[in-house]
Amino acid sequence: MSDTQTGILPIPPIAVRGGGAPRRHVLSILDLSADEVLYLCRRAVAIKRSDADPQTLRGRTVGVYFRKTSTRTRTGFLVGAGRLGATTVAFGSTELQTNTGESLGDTARTLAGYLDVLVMRTNESVAEMQAFAAHPSMSVINALSSDEHPTQALTDLSSMLEHFGRLEGLSVLYLGEGNRTAASLALAMSRIPGTRLVVAAPEGYGLDPRVLAKALELAAASGAVVQQTHDADGLEAGFDVVYTSRWQEMGVSKPDPEWKTRFAPFRVTRALAERVSAPGAVFMHDLPAVRNEDVDDEVLDGERSLAWVQAQYKMWSAMSVMEWCGAGVADEG
Repeated sequence: MSDTQTGILPIPPIAVRGGGAPRRHVLSILDLSADEVLYLCRRAVAIKRSDADPQTLRGRTVGVYFRKTSTRTRTGFLVGAGRLGATTVAFGSTELQTNTGESLGDTARTLAGYLDVLVMRTNESVAEMQAFAAHPSMSVINALSSDEHPTQALTDLSSMLEHFGRLEGLSVLYLGEGNRTAASLALAMSRIPGTRLVVAAPEGYGLDPRVLAKALELAAASGAVVQQTHDADGLEAGFDVVYTSRWQEMGVSKPDPEWKTRFAPFRVTRALAERVSAPGAVFMHDLPAVRNEDVDDEVLDGERSLAWVQAQYKMWSAMSVMEWCGAGVADEG
């Protein structure tokens, strides 16, 4: 099926900026304009559909520094960088000299002398990533901080784009906790005209009020719709995408001993999915899932589940972002 048939704009041959151009970083989804978000999603689809991997990072080096656990994101960036032709190096949580007293600034300055791109997962404030991004010779990509998961949002939107052939006009229901995945998705979709995102979360577990306020502000300017509700029973039908995430993000438990009771109405069962879905709707999950807790087996493994395609898009989206940052790929008009 061609890009024209699916409604996806064809991507012209990439152009690379001159060597004097400043480095790009993706520390927040807000570092990207709406046009850049759409470009990176279209580029991810184009890379997936290409007969050969683009060698846009040949001769460059990508470091992957993960201080927290990861399956899909870490593997997607490492394998994706290799497929783009880059040399890769991976650092674990205890493998840098920051663990023996070296300052963060000295470590960042050192790595900037070796790397063209550094992909980081810290589960801490983005301020640490900003220290690395202060060096003009190295791009930094946020693969999960305490506030956002921007590359997850690009993964999600790329998956939707390929499946539906468009993003404009899609209606997405996100069920569960208003975590970093939900935050990044809200900040991304709020700038795409005609899209609608409803976050349905238990009382006290919704989006950070600052994130919700920013998403509402952006949506008002773009013509998108972002809403939040705490009423799972009152959800209307007609959503193109039903999305959930693990209730205990990064496996971290909650202090409220009764929290699972509060989350139970937001579990994605077959009955709930059928009640809220539009014809042709799909199910999505950023994974890992806790089966028969946040989602039932028959939904996650069902014929309408896009979760496993979505997991593969971790790599295609990672390739798109690394290429854009590390190779200085010019925006396509």
